[in-house]
Amino acid sequence: MAMLTVPGGTLDWSMADLTPPWVTEPEVVVVHHGIGANRHVFDDWLPALIGRYRVLRFDMRGHGGSAPSDGAGLDMERLAADLFAVMDSAGVERAHLVGESIGGTIVLAAALWAPERVCSLTVSNGAHVGASIQSVQHWREIIDTRGMDGWSAHMMAGRFHPGAISDEQWRWFEAQQATACPRTVLALLAALMGADLADRLAGLALPVMLLHPDGSPFIPVPVIADFHAQVRGSRLHVIGNARHGLPFSHAALCSGLLAGFLKEVGLG
Repeated sequence: MAMLTVPGGTLDWSMADLTPPWVTEPEVVVVHHGIGANRHVFDDWLPALIGRYRVLRFDMRGHGGSAPSDGAGLDMERLAADLFAVMDSAGVERAHLVGESIGGTIVLAAALWAPERVCSLTVSNGAHVGASIQSVQHWREIIDTRGMDGWSAHMMAGRFHPGAISDEQWRWFEAQQATACPRTVLALLAALMGADLADRLAGLALPVMLLHPDGSPFIPVPVIADFHAQVRGSRLHVIGNARHGLPFSHAALCSGLLAGFLKEVGLG
């Protein structure tokens, strides 16, 4: 693990590299988690990737090992700059970007602003228009009255169907959400709700894959269908019996789709 200083905070990152010596100049996959999670939600993605790719992960501001943010100036531009700062710190010029939830919006913003640094883009349970996101209006009230433990407990039903993950995974995820900085969570939510990247989608000239659950209470399927319709050549997989915790509950399926996508577009 390594610590990077960025304006207004620090970011904790790590690179997983188990590529064999005959894989020369292995490409890099960068994964970006969503609000309340941390880099470890992608742990079960590694088996599908690390034989061919290096996988760069980091904790977003106020999550995991990264310092909280006071929220000042926290917007999509700042969050995309954090992503590129981690890549720079790791010595990565170009990468395949993968993001879930707000992480999906951030990697989309990064790809739109600096496409020369992006090989391909994968968005899981993410939105291109923040105002389309539902069931988040009461986060501040829940955090103020019930604390982060109460907010995390409230969020779990929106993340997973009963039985979708093991009891151990459920307890771990709920505990991790509760450790996120409440001030940063609300600042990130404001940054997400203020994002509108729709007008720029038509100019996105990268391989794009969209992974989406059929039952997210936050981002309805028609939102991702609109995203898909606006990006020529994009691939959309709507995954059944899934909620907003899709990358965690369906890690093997999602990572397999990613590995296949990269191979299909000639990048893996």
